[in-house]
Amino acid sequence: MLTKLKERDIMIPSTKVKTINVSETRTWNTYGVNKDAQIIFEEDLPAEMRDGIRLMTNVFRPSESGKYPAILSLAPYGKHSYPPDKQFERIPNVGPLPFSEYTGWEMPDPVFWVPNGYIVVGADCRATNQSEGEHFAHFDPQISRDFHDLVEWIAQQEWCDGNVGSNGVSYLAATQWLGASENPPHLKAAIPWEGFNDFYREHVTHGGMPDTNFYREIWGRRMNSQTGFIAHDATAEDAVAEQKERPLMDEFWKTKHPDLSRINTAILAVASWATAGLHTRGSIEGYKQASSEYKWLYGHGRKEWETYYAREGLEKQKRFFDCFLKGHENGWKESPRVCVEVRDYFYEGRERFFDDFPIPETDYRPLYLNAGDNSLSEEAAKEIKICKYAARKSDSDEDASTWEYTFNEPVDLIGHMKLKLWVSAIGADDLDLHVAIKKFNKHGHEVFFPDFQHVEQGLTASGWLRVSHRELDEEKSTPWQPWLKHERLLKLNNEEIVPCEVEIIASATGFRAGDKLQLTIQGYDIIDVFNRFKHEDTVNEGYHVIYTGGQYDSHLLIPAVPV
Repeated sequence: MLTKLKERDIMIPSTKVKTINVSETRTWNTYGVNKDAQIIFEEDLPAEMRDGIRLMTNVFRPSESGKYPAILSLAPYGKHSYPPDKQFERIPNVGPLPFSEYTGWEMPDPVFWVPNGYIVVGADCRATNQSEGEHFAHFDPQISRDFHDLVEWIAQQEWCDGNVGSNGVSYLAATQWLGASENPPHLKAAIPWEGFNDFYREHVTHGGMPDTNFYREIWGRRMNSQTGFIAHDATAEDAVAEQKERPLMDEFWKTKHPDLSRINTAILAVASWATAGLHTRGSIEGYKQASSEYKWLYGHGRKEWETYYAREGLEKQKRFFDCFLKGHENGWKESPRVCVEVRDYFYEGRERFFDDFPIPETDYRPLYLNAGDNSLSEEAAKEIKICKYAARKSDSDEDASTWEYTFNEPVDLIGHMKLKLWVSAIGADDLDLHVAIKKFNKHGHEVFFPDFQHVEQGLTASGWLRVSHRELDEEKSTPWQPWLKHERLLKLNNEEIVPCEVEIIASATGFRAGDKLQLTIQGYDIIDVFNRFKHEDTVNEGYHVIYTGGQYDSHLLIPAVPV
């Protein structure tokens, strides 16, 4: 590879150095730091990897001489993507965010961190932007190795005290899960703020249904060798083609799923209930599966970018890093391991604290479906009834089913839900199930929550399943969280009735006496908006049938935690 690179005569930019006066930048996110401080900015500083490839970095450090802890972010989007506010503003309902013009896309803001005594390092992934490399592959072991080598390179620099942390949102969280699984010796703490780690289950498909919009049309097509961020003359893995050609979990997808149990660094994993189809599951699984002695989970019900850059988010990040990168005895290690915001209304909620997740004191309650009156009941119906609806969206036929339960006492639903169904298909050998949990207050008004950054009339919780993907991994599944293998297709024969379990992504929502939980089941996307996931490559035809009562124990399992 090195010979080929030399033959191509790749030129990397020369490092530029400038001094930034904090007082001359946007200062609304400096929150009490010294606005007279100066920042040394080294642009395009090369970091050599173990195979000789050089990745380009931007380094922001205090102007005062000395050694400082460093914070790394690794992404393909471009460390030079200043100012990202213009990109955020193109997305409805996001609006202006409080960061400086030196903030890379979804990266920490150096104008906040450097005056607080940290170095900020943003790096371009191999074969993206101005980094060397011939080929970019999504979330593969090479990214893990590069992350490891970047951490160790940073630790050896004259301005670093040997303590390195990592931070960032979305893709920048995913690269942290990859890199932390390599356990770089000098990685002392990581903040993967909302990012997946199971590429197939959390990004490429949902319950076996391919994401045809966000993954394929918006994200995937930008991440190829013709457009987006791929370096000149480099190639990129065709994410769209791989999704189409590899519908099942094979070795290709498995290589993109790091062994989370190998992680032993301190972790602050952050999950948002608003990104159920992309980040929520990975954030929680990262926390659950990491072997770290010191690990925390923070789950909130707000928009990820806004919360990441808000003062409360920054102070949480800073306190964590002050503890593990600076050695401050600030009480962080004694804080509860799990903090979740229980949503009552849009941006109204309560923080609750627990020792672990799933919450040890959870009372998992089955609510049985009764097709006789479309109710959810604590008692299973004795008489067998069916519910039939059109598999595709239709103007003339009933094309969805709804089931309702009214709470007679206050309860917080925190954690995983599971929907077990007995189903058959009329006119098809497979079916796609889209599942939504909705909250209605005692006056009958639906309570909406943020969803996927820009949707403000979002759901309480979501789940998906292509029924041919229903085979469970019995070893990994729990009574409240089915774990699907996705390794073979189990098609239906002649209106065969089969049981299946739908994973409903974890959430936290409060219900009071008189509030209503509504379960919606249908064959097409429940929220259909741009810049969000969709599932238009459906297997649906004809009708879906749900069986309830008697031997058909179709039920919704809810995670009830006493108020």
